[in-house]
Amino acid sequence: MFSFFRKNSSVPQVDFSTVVTDMHSHLIPGIDDGAKTLEDSVTLIKELHALGYKKFITTPHIMSDFYRNTPEIILEGLEQVRQAIKAENIPVTISAAAEYYLDDGFIHKLEEEKLLTLGDNNHLLFEISYVNAPDNLMEVIFRMQVLGYKPIMAHPERYPFWGNNFDFYGSLRDQGVLLQLNVNSLSGYYGPDAKRIAEKLIEKEWVDLIGTDTHAMKHIQALQRTVKEKSFRKVLEFNLLNKHL
Repeated sequence: MFSFFRKNSSVPQVDFSTVVTDMHSHLIPGIDDGAKTLEDSVTLIKELHALGYKKFITTPHIMSDFYRNTPEIILEGLEQVRQAIKAENIPVTISAAAEYYLDDGFIHKLEEEKLLTLGDNNHLLFEISYVNAPDNLMEVIFRMQVLGYKPIMAHPERYPFWGNNFDFYGSLRDQGVLLQLNVNSLSGYYGPDAKRIAEKLIEKEWVDLIGTDTHAMKHIQALQRTVKEKSFRKVLEFNLLNKHL
């Protein structure tokens, strides 16, 4: 009798099935600091699917000084991944965008090229330096919008310089910027400051999307811890944009 009640009082399993789409990851092999081989890509996708994901929009880095990826490089790699998951009969879909780093090269690309976006609504994922925000951040965001893009800031909780200035996050949202949380921040993977900021963003309901930012198996292992966090259960209650991408 005792074991019966103990079994049925356990906490229900929580996974990513209601999120539907992981819109931030690094699953194309050999082009940035994510998956190194095609075998790595397939393994990571299998593990993410086991956690409930059904769809992926993978987002390789584009950075002028480090990862000089182009749409052609990314889409060629994407096709290789698609063929591999088809061969493995993994029941998921995958497309690609990019995670753009706001540097001088990005400004040129923004003005001169068609950028890789998420979904059908020109959502543009970008990141900034972890050391300090660019002085022209708001001007660049405005220029994105003038050109028809809908900016999504990647992992805002990982920028420590705003940790004690939450009004700035509000200013970003007022400007129309969507905020994408790295879910592993909720289990402390990126340190206590990122965890604190992430939890406060959830408390204020300032999270529009969540992403795994998966690069390697260490992130999968962290996700298995993250799903046990109360704050993760809370963010799943939001009307996240993920399921509409």
